[in-house]
Amino acid sequence: MELVFGSVVLGILSGGIYALMAVGLTLSFGVLEVINIAQGMLVVVGAYLSFALESYWHVDPLLGLLVTTPTLFVLGFGIEWAFLRPLKQDRVALSILVTYAVALILEGLMGLWFGENFVAIHAWYVDAAVPVFGLYIADIYMIGFALALVLLGAVYLLLYRTKFGAALRATVQNRDAAVLIGIDVQRISTITFAIATALTAAGGMLFGATTAFNANSMLDLISRLLMIIILGGMGSMGGALIASLIMLVSVDVVSVAYTPTWSTFAFFAITVVVMVLRPQGLFGAPPARKV
Repeated sequence: MELVFGSVVLGILSGGIYALMAVGLTLSFGVLEVINIAQGMLVVVGAYLSFALESYWHVDPLLGLLVTTPTLFVLGFGIEWAFLRPLKQDRVALSILVTYAVALILEGLMGLWFGENFVAIHAWYVDAAVPVFGLYIADIYMIGFALALVLLGAVYLLLYRTKFGAALRATVQNRDAAVLIGIDVQRISTITFAIATALTAAGGMLFGATTAFNANSMLDLISRLLMIIILGGMGSMGGALIASLIMLVSVDVVSVAYTPTWSTFAFFAITVVVMVLRPQGLFGAPPARKV
């Protein structure tokens, strides 16, 4: 029982980290109507940037976010401008192909620069651990959960307490109406995608500190992130958080209580049940009825 309770604690802490990695997907879909298949690779890029700063220049991973976050913001700005802005029709379908191509380009570059070997980020709070109900939980999980709450809280304040957030929410609700009332929808879309990409700096650092990774890690990662936003509801930031907690807690509990072999199956089984009962996800808006 102690191991199960400890796995629940670890699942909750890990869920916060995955929510931080997944929220960019939610923002991209809600504002740009883009399914960003490159999100997993952008997380890996963030992990590699933190790894490079820590390994080659001995910069603390948390302090390195002051460098990696604006770097990924600029990268996101460039991706939106070069690859997504030209998409005028069938954005959802075409965005899958375009962002997958972006992911392959980034994967090739990361493999070329860093090789194919698995690496991991190290710091004193990554290697240190505290006992929690029979399990030793690394300090990085607690730091990561706190950082995720701070950044997700900052995104919430941006969305609901600023003029930019009001314009963003108006764009989500009705893009054409937002244009008619004078909102620069293109500017909102570009900045939103850049912010969504910038969040992968912290998500990537935490991912690289808790999991050994290489350029190919994007494949497993993007499948998990897509399942999270599907379960939580496309476009729902709160849904991404709840779905992340459900995924990581179910995986960790099944691993400890039964066997790791069936841990991932537990989450997919939950997702299938939810999709049957509620196709729009836990917090997604129901599809509009055709008249």
